[in-house]
Amino acid sequence: MTRQIYVPPPPQVDPPSREVYRLMGQANIFQMIEDFYLELEQSSIRHLFPDDMVAASKRSAAFFVGVLGGPPLYQQLYGPPMMRARHLPFVIDEPARQEWLACFERVLEQAVEKYHFPEAHLAGFRQFLIGFSGWMVNTAA
Repeated sequence: MTRQIYVPPPPQVDPPSREVYRLMGQANIFQMIEDFYLELEQSSIRHLFPDDMVAASKRSAAFFVGVLGGPPLYQQLYGPPMMRARHLPFVIDEPARQEWLACFERVLEQAVEKYHFPEAHLAGFRQFLIGFSGWMVNTAA
């Protein structure tokens, strides 16, 4: 049976504050995303990711550096993000999205202390992740 591609409405969410990068720094963002990928490695959606999770985390961290107000590392290294198109080959349904969010939430629980994530911007970042991840869903459950 041919997979039916699901197209959700574009996310109606504000981007995270660009102050986050200045307050956190690039190294902390990279460490936070590396730890997120360690969570993903133990998750039910591990099969959606490449074998080399460290390399994958660095690629993702480059994206988040730009999202959080830093230089456009992702574009400099890999070209335009086009995240929805890049995720289209993978079956991403709502349960996969919820698992992804749960992995991120486990990391964010200690983000203020461990990565110096500015607490005042944590709620906005969570809202961004909810909207962004909804846009990545491409398969009806």
